[in-house]
Parts: sequence; C-alpha cells; structure tokens
Amino acid sequence: MARKSATGRIGIADVALKAGVSHATVSRVMNGNFTVDPEIAARVREAAVELKYQPNPVGRSLALGKTDTIGIVVPDLANPTFQAILRGLSRAAAEDGYRVLIADSFEVPSEEAILAGEARRRCDGLVLCAPRMTDAELEEIAPSLHPLVLINRTTAAAGVPSLVVDYGQGVQDLAEHLAGLGHTRLAFLAGPAGSASNRLRLEGLEAFRNRHPQVEVSMLDGGSDFDTGHEAVDAVLDSGATGILAFNDLVAMGLMSGLHERGVSVPGDISITGFDDIPFARYTTPTLTTAAVPISELGGQAWHQLRALIRKEDLETADTRYQPRLEIRASSGPSPADLAP
Repeated sequence: MARKSATGRIGIADVALKAGVSHATVSRVMNGNFTVDPEIAARVREAAVELKYQPNPVGRSLALGKTDTIGIVVPDLANPTFQAILRGLSRAAAEDGYRVLIADSFEVPSEEAILAGEARRRCDGLVLCAPRMTDAELEEIAPSLHPLVLINRTTAAAGVPSLVVDYGQGVQDLAEHLAGLGHTRLAFLAGPAGSASNRLRLEGLEAFRNRHPQVEVSMLDGGSDFDTGHEAVDAVLDSGATGILAFNDLVAMGLMSGLHERGVSVPGDISITGFDDIPFARYTTPTLTTAAVPISELGGQAWHQLRALIRKEDLETADTRYQPRLEIRASSGPSPADLAP
C-alpha cells in the first residue's frame, strides 16, 4: 500500500512509486501529454485510480500555463442587466469546461483597473463589462489584460474585440415614441457620470433635439439603481416634463414607485420609459415601456470571442453592434395636454 505524504494526501510521488515510473512521467500523463508510451500511460492511470489520486489544480495550472478560468469585471452585480450578462457568459463558458471568476467594482471607477489586473493574473482571459474608467485609463491598461473582450466600450488596442449596444439609437427611439404621443416636454434621468453608455444616450438625445426643436428635453442628475429613481421624484415634478426617459429599467421602476406614493398617475400624468428590458419590466404596474437589449446574448458572444483569443483562432468579427428593440407597454401614454377636454 502506498505511503501518503506528510499532508495525508496522495501525491505524484506515490503514483510514480506504484507505477514504477518517474515523477515527470506521471505529470505528463495527468496533463494529457500523448508522447508517453500508451502502455506506460495506462499503468500510470491504473495506479492513480487504485490510489484515488486527485491532481492538484494549482499545480496543474502552473504546469499547463492555463487555469480553465476566465474573469469578468462588472460595475454593479446587483443590477439585473449585469447578472444576465454573467449568466450568458457562464453558461457558454461552462460548455467548454471553463469557470468564471467575478469581480464587482461597486460603481467605483478607481477600483476597476486594480480588479481587472488581479483577475487577469488568476485567469486565462478577461471580460470587462461596461467599465467606468476613463478612455485614457482603458487605453493604458488594455494591452496588459490580453486576451480581453470589452462589453459596451471600445479601445484602439489591437486584438481586443468589443460588443456594443447602440444606446444612442435606442434612446432616440424612446424619445420619438413619447413625441409621437404628443409629449413636448421630456426629461432624461441620466446615468453614472463615468458611464460610456450614458454618453451614448446623451449623444442620441442631442440628435433627437436637432430633429425636434419644438420638444424640450431637460437633463436631470441620476444614477443606475432603484434608489436613484425613487429619490428623483421632486426633480422630475419640478421639471414640468410629462415624458421621462430613465437611464435604465431600475431607475424607471424606482421613479414609478415614488410617483405612486405621491399620488401621481403613470401614464395619466407622466409617462415613463426605461432601458434594457430586464425580466421585471413586464411585471411592473403599469408594465414598463423600454428598449430591449439582448442581454444574455451579449454574455454568450463575449465567451465565443474570448475563447477564440485564448485558442489563438481567427475572430469572425472584431466588433459587434446590437440594436435595441422598442417595447411599448402601459407606462407610456398620450400627453396630458392631449387628454384635456
């Protein structure tokens, strides 16, 4: 019977002794090296089974130079949008035997570069999801994180594919919808200042205003969570807007809750729109008009791009752009002025 190591764990030395081979031969067999003579390899595997040997995953990773793990950095894991992206990424990666390490920066841009660097050192590749860091910081750090895939950001760094949602067009579609219902005073509850998708929304609204000079669009400070919308009730009411474009669905839901507490009717007095179409959007009261984003598809596609980089395969396309789909529900209705007798 083999003697266990001082830690009480069967190791390579025990298998080598049992099989009558060197430590290096056991290591090659356990790591799938096919240069070992088949008969010797079979003897090693039989010894490993008999001794109930379990390879050390850390040692195996060092030997192979790979961890079978990828990392993802998100700005707020409490947000259902990022949860859905993570779910799509994890499911797709699992099909290829990879696990996902998650890092949450809690909407603190200064933490992202540190988290990204630490995650990359522990993984075979990295997905940066909607990072809040500045463009200059992203350009500086991106080459050191390769293989890297970006979601909702782009970089000039070579070999870094990007998956980007056309938030500018999405918010224009929502604004056009409200204008078509007779709303001439709109307000945008903005997202985090460092959010690239917020900048795209602002650019989209500027294009909308150029086409519709008769429509007033106010800009209100906001954020990305439920509390942001709930706390914005006074600012929204003071703006006099009858149509509100919330940064995302969570903000829209928080705002609808706050307006309900004040006895303000949605959409009778104020129409509300969100963005993303998270699963809860169709179950709010009233149901939420929003711009639907293929969230889970983003996660799955991120893995396919990262897998190609890890395996040094050709990418089908370096950058992919997704168009949001307008989902008209009960939270948007005619302007109160059009309803007046």
